[in-house]
Amino acid sequence: MDNQSSNPHYPPLHIPQPIRSDGAGGPDRGPRDIMRDLENPNMFVPPITDAGLIPNLKFSFSDTHMQLNHGGLSREITVRDLPIATTLAGVNMSLTPGGIRELHWHQQAEWSYMLLGHARITAVDQNGRNFIADVGPGDLWYFPPGIPHSIQGLEDGCEFLLVFDDGSFSDLNTLSISDWFAHTPTDVLSANFGVPKEAFSGIPTEQVYIYQDKLPGSIDSQRVQSPYGEVPLSFKHSLLAQQPILTPGGNVRIVDSTNFPISKTIAAALVEIEPGAMREMHWHPNNDEWQYYLAGQGRMTVFAGNGAARTFDVRAGDVGYVPFAYGHYIQNTGNQSLWFLEMFKSARFQDVSLNQWMALTPTALVKSNLNASPELMHSLRKEKWPVVKYPGFTYSPNKHS
Repeated sequence: MDNQSSNPHYPPLHIPQPIRSDGAGGPDRGPRDIMRDLENPNMFVPPITDAGLIPNLKFSFSDTHMQLNHGGLSREITVRDLPIATTLAGVNMSLTPGGIRELHWHQQAEWSYMLLGHARITAVDQNGRNFIADVGPGDLWYFPPGIPHSIQGLEDGCEFLLVFDDGSFSDLNTLSISDWFAHTPTDVLSANFGVPKEAFSGIPTEQVYIYQDKLPGSIDSQRVQSPYGEVPLSFKHSLLAQQPILTPGGNVRIVDSTNFPISKTIAAALVEIEPGAMREMHWHPNNDEWQYYLAGQGRMTVFAGNGAARTFDVRAGDVGYVPFAYGHYIQNTGNQSLWFLEMFKSARFQDVSLNQWMALTPTALVKSNLNASPELMHSLRKEKWPVVKYPGFTYSPNKHS
């Protein structure tokens, strides 16, 4: 097998080989998925600093089962797909215009980020206080465990990411109104609602999950006045409307219970890494990190101690995972911005900057510990820059080792 395509109408296909620039490795002539190798150059030819036994920390939504319904679709990544990811699970869902994720509730908290289009969400809390809102790209919602809610696509339909605070969660195994009605005798329903059994002749015989309906009217036409009022803490938050933390190389928007008070169990950051920049070397002192890549491509290296480090290529649609307190960094390896969400099962977002830690530690101690050069010591910053980019020191996929 050579490096030339046999079809003259297509350009030659470069076939990568697992050979590092220092000569380590050799040609792979056996059965292989060349397109996968091209997508994962830093896994196919790992940096020389990778070593040890770190489990898989990446899974793509493209490799999951797609649940198709009239009205929309969904797919999920849980511990069944990514066993290391025990703290959080994710669902990628799309609804057609008018499509409805039926009235339901969960044992877990639900956090969501709107990717595309617009949707209408509703909920009622345990005190009979209700909520209705329209959400668009960059908006969030959060429903605490046990709070019943619904989602409906508006004129342009919608797509969103759902995150749940339990890695074993499955959206196909939740508590739905249609499922409960279908599995309750009609005489019990009659006694509960005070109407004849015949009033339930048309109820579904199984869980509806997602279904197609007509577009709803205006939000004002759908408001229901509750004698107990509206929920005291909004279930909606506009993340993209936040002022970002700007640093050379990108920006970060942080959302947790300090600025989205209802979100008690999930904290997050929306990160943009410009070409050539990186999410600085850091770790999180509170919990594991669950990532969702929105646009662009990059590579993430995770350090686990005891000489163990492993690099993963990431791109839009991937989920990444970093165990509690493991050091890591993310580099943009493409020519457009790399956008991703980093999420935590926690009320607060917390991270520790390697650079800042060194800068705020006695100079002589750092210098003796690392045998650090004066140049390195003078470069340290007391201020935290979540994303960094230094002219002349940016990442290039052609020169890394």
